[in-house]
Amino acid sequence: MNLTLASRFSRRFGLSTPIALAPMAQASGGALAAVCAQAGALGLVGGGYGELDWTQREYALAEKDAGHTGRIGCGFIVWKLDEDASALDWVLERRPRAVFLSFGDPRPYARRIAAAGAELMVQVQRMEQVPMALEAGASVLIAQGSEAGGHGMNALNGRATMAFVPELADRLAQHSPDTLLLAAGGIADGRTLAAARVLGADGAVMGSRLWATRESLAPSGAKAQAVEVDGDATARSSVFDILRRKNWPQPYDFRAIRNTLHRQWEGRLAELRAAPGQGRADYDAGVKAGDFSRAHATVGEATGLICDLPGAADLIARISSQAAQILER
Repeated sequence: MNLTLASRFSRRFGLSTPIALAPMAQASGGALAAVCAQAGALGLVGGGYGELDWTQREYALAEKDAGHTGRIGCGFIVWKLDEDASALDWVLERRPRAVFLSFGDPRPYARRIAAAGAELMVQVQRMEQVPMALEAGASVLIAQGSEAGGHGMNALNGRATMAFVPELADRLAQHSPDTLLLAAGGIADGRTLAAARVLGADGAVMGSRLWATRESLAPSGAKAQAVEVDGDATARSSVFDILRRKNWPQPYDFRAIRNTLHRQWEGRLAELRAAPGQGRADYDAGVKAGDFSRAHATVGEATGLICDLPGAADLIARISSQAAQILER
Protein backbone atom coordinates (compact mmCIF):
# COMPACT_ATOMS: atom_id res chain seq x y z
CA MET A 1 0.00 0.00 0.00
CA ASN A 2 1.21 3.49 -0.84
CA LEU A 3 1.47 5.12 2.59
CA THR A 4 0.72 8.57 1.17
CA LEU A 5 -2.65 7.38 -0.15
CA ALA A 6 -3.50 5.11 2.80
CA SER A 7 -6.79 5.96 4.47
CA ARG A 8 -9.29 4.50 6.88
CA PHE A 9 -11.16 3.16 3.85
CA SER A 10 -8.16 1.42 2.31
CA ARG A 11 -7.13 -0.08 5.64
CA ARG A 12 -10.60 -1.36 6.55
CA PHE A 13 -11.15 -2.99 3.16
CA GLY A 14 -7.60 -4.21 2.60
CA LEU A 15 -6.99 -1.99 -0.44
CA SER A 16 -3.80 -0.58 -1.86
CA THR A 17 -5.61 2.51 -3.17
CA PRO A 18 -8.67 4.33 -1.75
CA ILE A 19 -10.79 3.77 -4.86
CA ALA A 20 -14.08 1.92 -5.27
CA LEU A 21 -15.56 1.04 -8.63
CA ALA A 22 -19.00 2.61 -8.93
CA PRO A 23 -21.55 -0.21 -9.34
CA MET A 24 -22.84 1.09 -12.68
CA ALA A 25 -25.79 -0.87 -14.02
CA GLN A 26 -24.95 -2.76 -17.23
CA ALA A 27 -21.37 -1.42 -17.24
CA SER A 28 -19.67 -2.61 -14.03
CA GLY A 29 -19.69 -6.27 -14.89
CA GLY A 30 -17.69 -9.12 -13.45
CA ALA A 31 -14.57 -8.57 -15.54
CA LEU A 32 -14.25 -4.90 -14.59
CA ALA A 33 -14.97 -5.53 -10.90
CA ALA A 34 -12.38 -8.33 -10.80
CA VAL A 35 -9.66 -6.25 -12.46
CA CYS A 36 -10.32 -3.40 -10.05
CA ALA A 37 -10.06 -5.80 -7.11
CA GLN A 38 -6.81 -7.27 -8.41
CA ALA A 39 -5.46 -3.73 -8.86
CA GLY A 40 -6.07 -2.94 -5.20
CA ALA A 41 -9.44 -1.16 -5.40
CA LEU A 42 -12.89 -2.29 -4.24
CA GLY A 43 -14.68 -3.96 -7.13
CA LEU A 44 -18.45 -3.42 -7.01
CA VAL A 45 -20.59 -5.23 -9.56
CA GLY A 46 -23.46 -3.13 -10.90
CA GLY A 47 -26.47 -5.09 -9.71
CA GLY A 48 -28.49 -1.99 -10.56
CA TYR A 49 -32.08 -2.87 -11.35
CA GLY A 50 -31.87 -6.22 -9.60
CA GLU A 51 -31.97 -8.45 -12.68
CA LEU A 52 -31.24 -11.84 -11.15
CA ASP A 53 -29.77 -13.65 -14.17
CA TRP A 54 -27.42 -10.78 -15.03
CA THR A 55 -26.32 -10.35 -11.42
CA GLN A 56 -25.67 -14.07 -10.96
CA ARG A 57 -23.57 -14.28 -14.13
CA GLU A 58 -21.50 -11.16 -13.58
CA TYR A 59 -21.01 -11.56 -9.83
CA ALA A 60 -19.88 -15.18 -10.26
CA LEU A 61 -17.39 -14.01 -12.90
CA ALA A 62 -16.08 -11.31 -10.55
CA GLU A 63 -15.59 -13.84 -7.77
CA LYS A 64 -13.76 -16.27 -10.04
CA ASP A 65 -11.42 -13.73 -11.63
CA ALA A 66 -10.73 -11.75 -8.45
CA GLY A 67 -9.48 -14.84 -6.63
CA HIS A 68 -9.09 -14.48 -2.89
CA THR A 69 -8.69 -10.71 -2.77
CA GLY A 70 -11.80 -10.23 -0.62
CA ARG A 71 -12.51 -7.00 -2.52
CA ILE A 72 -15.74 -7.87 -4.36
CA GLY A 73 -19.18 -6.47 -3.59
CA CYS A 74 -22.36 -5.44 -5.38
CA GLY A 75 -24.53 -2.36 -5.71
CA PHE A 76 -28.30 -1.99 -6.07
CA ILE A 77 -30.96 0.64 -6.74
CA VAL A 78 -33.13 0.63 -3.63
CA TRP A 79 -36.47 1.52 -5.19
CA LYS A 80 -36.06 -1.49 -7.50
CA LEU A 81 -35.19 -3.71 -4.54
CA ASP A 82 -38.50 -2.61 -3.05
CA GLU A 83 -40.14 -4.35 -6.02
CA ASP A 84 -37.94 -7.47 -6.07
CA ALA A 85 -34.96 -8.17 -3.80
CA SER A 86 -34.15 -11.66 -5.10
CA ALA A 87 -30.84 -10.55 -6.63
CA LEU A 88 -29.73 -9.01 -3.34
CA ASP A 89 -30.68 -12.17 -1.46
CA TRP A 90 -28.66 -14.27 -3.92
CA VAL A 91 -25.60 -11.99 -3.57
CA LEU A 92 -25.80 -12.11 0.22
CA GLU A 93 -25.54 -15.91 0.08
CA ARG A 94 -22.12 -15.33 -1.55
CA ARG A 95 -20.89 -13.33 1.49
CA PRO A 96 -19.86 -10.14 -0.37
CA ARG A 97 -17.35 -7.75 1.13
CA ALA A 98 -19.79 -4.87 0.75
CA VAL A 99 -23.24 -3.95 -0.50
CA PHE A 100 -23.75 -0.48 -1.97
CA LEU A 101 -27.29 0.96 -1.85
CA SER A 102 -28.58 4.16 -3.39
CA PHE A 103 -31.83 5.92 -4.36
CA GLY A 104 -34.21 4.92 -1.59
CA ASP A 105 -34.55 3.93 2.05
CA PRO A 106 -31.78 1.42 2.95
CA ARG A 107 -33.22 0.54 6.37
CA PRO A 108 -35.42 -2.41 5.31
CA TYR A 109 -32.32 -4.20 3.95
CA ALA A 110 -29.81 -3.33 6.65
CA ARG A 111 -30.41 -6.30 8.94
CA ARG A 112 -29.99 -8.98 6.27
CA ILE A 113 -26.87 -7.26 4.89
CA ALA A 114 -25.33 -7.17 8.38
CA ALA A 115 -26.27 -10.83 8.93
CA ALA A 116 -24.28 -11.74 5.82
CA GLY A 117 -21.20 -10.03 7.26
CA ALA A 118 -21.10 -7.39 4.52
CA GLU A 119 -20.29 -3.72 5.01
CA LEU A 120 -23.25 -1.47 4.18
CA MET A 121 -22.34 1.43 1.91
CA VAL A 122 -25.07 4.03 1.34
CA GLN A 123 -24.94 6.77 -1.26
CA VAL A 124 -26.53 10.11 -0.46
CA GLN A 125 -27.04 13.24 -2.52
CA ARG A 126 -28.21 15.66 0.19
CA MET A 127 -27.53 16.22 3.87
CA GLU A 128 -31.15 15.46 4.73
CA GLN A 129 -30.61 11.83 3.65
CA VAL A 130 -27.75 11.27 6.08
CA PRO A 131 -29.73 10.47 9.27
CA MET A 132 -31.61 7.67 7.49
CA ALA A 133 -28.35 6.16 6.21
CA LEU A 134 -26.81 6.27 9.67
CA GLU A 135 -29.93 4.76 11.21
CA ALA A 136 -29.55 1.89 8.75
CA GLY A 137 -26.08 1.27 10.18
CA ALA A 138 -24.07 2.29 7.12
CA SER A 139 -20.35 1.98 7.77
CA VAL A 140 -19.56 3.98 4.62
CA LEU A 141 -21.41 6.98 3.19
CA ILE A 142 -20.88 8.13 -0.38
CA ALA A 143 -21.44 11.81 -1.09
CA GLN A 144 -22.56 11.93 -4.73
CA GLY A 145 -22.28 15.30 -6.41
CA SER A 146 -24.51 16.26 -9.30
CA GLU A 147 -21.50 16.20 -11.65
CA ALA A 148 -21.72 12.41 -11.66
CA GLY A 149 -22.76 10.47 -14.73
CA GLY A 150 -25.87 8.31 -14.77
CA HIS A 151 -28.50 8.69 -12.09
CA GLY A 152 -28.31 11.27 -9.35
CA MET A 153 -30.18 14.17 -7.81
CA ASN A 154 -31.78 16.57 -10.28
CA ALA A 155 -30.50 20.09 -10.89
CA LEU A 156 -33.03 21.67 -8.53
CA ASN A 157 -31.95 19.58 -5.54
CA GLY A 158 -28.44 18.35 -6.34
CA ARG A 159 -25.21 19.32 -4.60
CA ALA A 160 -21.75 19.90 -6.06
CA THR A 161 -19.03 17.53 -4.88
CA MET A 162 -16.67 20.36 -3.93
CA ALA A 163 -18.98 21.75 -1.23
CA PHE A 164 -20.97 18.63 -0.33
CA VAL A 165 -18.01 16.43 0.68
CA PRO A 166 -16.43 18.76 3.29
CA GLU A 167 -19.82 19.64 4.77
CA LEU A 168 -20.64 15.96 5.22
CA ALA A 169 -17.12 15.26 6.51
CA ASP A 170 -17.66 17.86 9.23
CA ARG A 171 -21.07 16.41 10.14
CA LEU A 172 -19.68 12.88 10.44
CA ALA A 173 -16.69 14.04 12.46
CA GLN A 174 -19.06 15.57 14.98
CA HIS A 175 -21.86 13.01 15.10
CA SER A 176 -20.57 9.69 13.69
CA PRO A 177 -16.76 9.74 13.63
CA ASP A 178 -16.35 6.04 12.84
CA THR A 179 -18.40 6.29 9.65
CA LEU A 180 -16.24 6.44 6.55
CA LEU A 181 -16.87 8.93 3.75
CA LEU A 182 -16.24 8.52 0.03
CA ALA A 183 -16.63 11.20 -2.63
CA ALA A 184 -18.36 10.58 -5.95
CA GLY A 185 -18.91 12.82 -8.95
CA GLY A 186 -16.21 14.36 -11.13
CA ILE A 187 -13.35 12.16 -9.87
CA ALA A 188 -11.39 10.87 -12.83
CA ASP A 189 -7.65 11.44 -12.35
CA GLY A 190 -4.97 11.81 -9.71
CA ARG A 191 -5.77 15.47 -9.09
CA THR A 192 -9.41 14.84 -8.36
CA LEU A 193 -8.67 11.80 -6.18
CA ALA A 194 -6.18 13.88 -4.19
CA ALA A 195 -8.75 16.67 -3.96
CA ALA A 196 -11.31 14.26 -2.51
CA ARG A 197 -8.85 13.32 0.22
CA VAL A 198 -8.05 16.97 0.96
CA LEU A 199 -11.78 17.74 1.20
CA GLY A 200 -12.08 15.19 3.99
CA ALA A 201 -13.11 12.01 2.19
CA ASP A 202 -11.51 8.66 3.01
CA GLY A 203 -11.49 7.77 -0.68
CA ALA A 204 -13.54 7.96 -3.84
CA VAL A 205 -16.12 6.06 -5.82
CA MET A 206 -15.11 6.30 -9.47
CA GLY A 207 -17.68 5.84 -12.21
CA SER A 208 -17.22 7.61 -15.54
CA ARG A 209 -13.45 7.10 -15.74
CA LEU A 210 -13.65 3.36 -15.08
CA TRP A 211 -16.66 3.17 -17.42
CA ALA A 212 -14.25 4.27 -20.16
CA THR A 213 -11.94 1.26 -19.90
CA ARG A 214 -11.45 -1.89 -21.94
CA GLU A 215 -13.15 -4.13 -19.36
CA SER A 216 -16.29 -2.02 -19.01
CA LEU A 217 -19.44 -3.45 -20.59
CA ALA A 218 -20.40 -0.04 -22.00
CA PRO A 219 -20.75 -0.06 -25.81
CA SER A 220 -17.55 0.74 -27.68
CA GLY A 221 -19.24 3.54 -29.62
CA ALA A 222 -20.36 5.20 -26.41
CA LYS A 223 -16.83 5.01 -25.00
CA ALA A 224 -15.41 6.52 -28.18
CA GLN A 225 -17.87 9.40 -27.97
CA ALA A 226 -16.86 10.06 -24.35
CA VAL A 227 -13.22 10.42 -25.42
CA GLU A 228 -14.12 12.89 -28.15
CA VAL A 229 -16.21 15.38 -26.15
CA ASP A 230 -15.36 17.78 -23.34
CA GLY A 231 -17.05 18.42 -20.02
CA ASP A 232 -19.56 20.85 -21.54
CA ALA A 233 -21.14 18.00 -23.50
CA THR A 234 -23.26 16.35 -20.80
CA ALA A 235 -26.69 17.22 -19.44
CA ARG A 236 -28.86 16.03 -16.58
CA SER A 237 -32.54 15.45 -17.36
CA SER A 238 -35.25 12.79 -17.58
CA VAL A 239 -35.04 12.46 -21.38
CA PHE A 240 -33.18 9.15 -21.53
CA ASP A 241 -35.17 7.64 -18.68
CA ILE A 242 -38.38 8.27 -20.63
CA LEU A 243 -36.88 6.97 -23.87
CA ARG A 244 -35.58 3.82 -22.12
CA ARG A 245 -38.87 3.18 -20.31
CA LYS A 246 -37.26 3.63 -16.87
CA ASN A 247 -39.82 4.92 -14.39
CA TRP A 248 -37.46 6.74 -12.05
CA PRO A 249 -39.02 8.57 -9.11
CA GLN A 250 -38.51 12.23 -8.42
CA PRO A 251 -36.18 13.92 -7.56
CA TYR A 252 -33.71 11.74 -9.50
CA ASP A 253 -32.75 12.02 -13.14
CA PHE A 254 -29.95 11.02 -15.49
CA ARG A 255 -26.71 12.59 -16.76
CA ALA A 256 -25.35 11.51 -20.14
CA ILE A 257 -23.84 13.06 -23.25
CA ARG A 258 -26.23 15.64 -24.66
CA ASN A 259 -26.59 14.17 -28.12
CA THR A 260 -28.88 15.07 -31.04
CA LEU A 261 -31.88 13.08 -29.76
CA HIS A 262 -31.53 14.53 -26.26
CA ARG A 263 -31.48 18.08 -27.63
CA GLN A 264 -34.59 17.34 -29.67
CA TRP A 265 -36.61 16.53 -26.55
CA GLU A 266 -34.99 18.33 -23.62
CA GLY A 267 -37.33 21.35 -23.86
CA ARG A 268 -40.38 19.17 -24.51
CA LEU A 269 -40.44 16.78 -21.54
CA ALA A 270 -44.18 17.03 -20.95
CA GLU A 271 -44.83 16.26 -24.60
CA LEU A 272 -42.40 13.33 -24.53
CA ARG A 273 -44.02 11.86 -21.43
CA ALA A 274 -47.48 12.20 -22.92
CA ALA A 275 -46.58 10.67 -26.30
CA PRO A 276 -43.20 8.90 -26.13
CA GLY A 277 -43.69 6.59 -29.10
CA GLN A 278 -41.71 8.42 -31.78
CA GLY A 279 -38.86 9.30 -29.42
CA ARG A 280 -38.61 5.73 -28.20
CA ALA A 281 -38.60 4.42 -31.76
CA ASP A 282 -35.72 6.77 -32.64
CA TYR A 283 -33.83 5.76 -29.51
CA ASP A 284 -34.35 2.03 -30.08
CA ALA A 285 -33.16 2.37 -33.68
CA GLY A 286 -30.07 4.22 -32.47
CA VAL A 287 -29.24 1.47 -29.98
CA LYS A 288 -29.67 -1.20 -32.65
CA ALA A 289 -27.44 0.69 -35.11
CA GLY A 290 -24.84 1.75 -32.56
CA ASP A 291 -25.66 5.35 -33.44
CA PHE A 292 -24.80 7.51 -30.44
CA SER A 293 -26.40 10.59 -31.87
CA ARG A 294 -29.56 8.79 -30.69
CA ALA A 295 -28.43 6.12 -28.20
CA HIS A 296 -27.03 7.41 -24.91
CA ALA A 297 -23.48 7.46 -23.52
CA THR A 298 -23.57 7.47 -19.72
CA VAL A 299 -20.80 9.75 -18.49
CA GLY A 300 -20.62 12.74 -16.18
CA GLU A 301 -18.87 16.08 -16.38
CA ALA A 302 -15.56 14.26 -15.90
CA THR A 303 -15.78 13.14 -19.52
CA GLY A 304 -13.55 16.11 -20.26
CA LEU A 305 -10.79 14.29 -18.37
CA ILE A 306 -11.21 11.08 -20.39
CA CYS A 307 -8.61 11.02 -23.15
CA ASP A 308 -8.04 7.30 -23.70
CA LEU A 309 -9.54 3.84 -23.13
CA PRO A 310 -6.93 1.93 -21.09
CA GLY A 311 -7.19 -1.26 -19.13
CA ALA A 312 -8.64 -0.64 -15.68
CA ALA A 313 -5.55 -1.92 -13.84
CA ASP A 314 -3.24 0.47 -15.69
CA LEU A 315 -5.67 3.32 -15.11
CA ILE A 316 -5.91 2.68 -11.36
CA ALA A 317 -2.12 2.53 -11.09
CA ARG A 318 -1.78 5.78 -13.03
CA ILE A 319 -4.38 7.66 -11.00
CA SER A 320 -3.04 6.36 -7.69
CA SER A 321 0.52 7.34 -8.58
CA GLN A 322 -0.55 10.84 -9.63
CA ALA A 323 -2.58 11.34 -6.47
CA ALA A 324 0.26 10.18 -4.24
CA GLN A 325 2.71 12.55 -5.93
CA ILE A 326 0.32 15.48 -5.48
CA LEU A 327 -0.31 14.70 -1.80
CA GLU A 328 3.42 14.26 -1.16
CA ARG A 329 4.00 17.77 -2.50
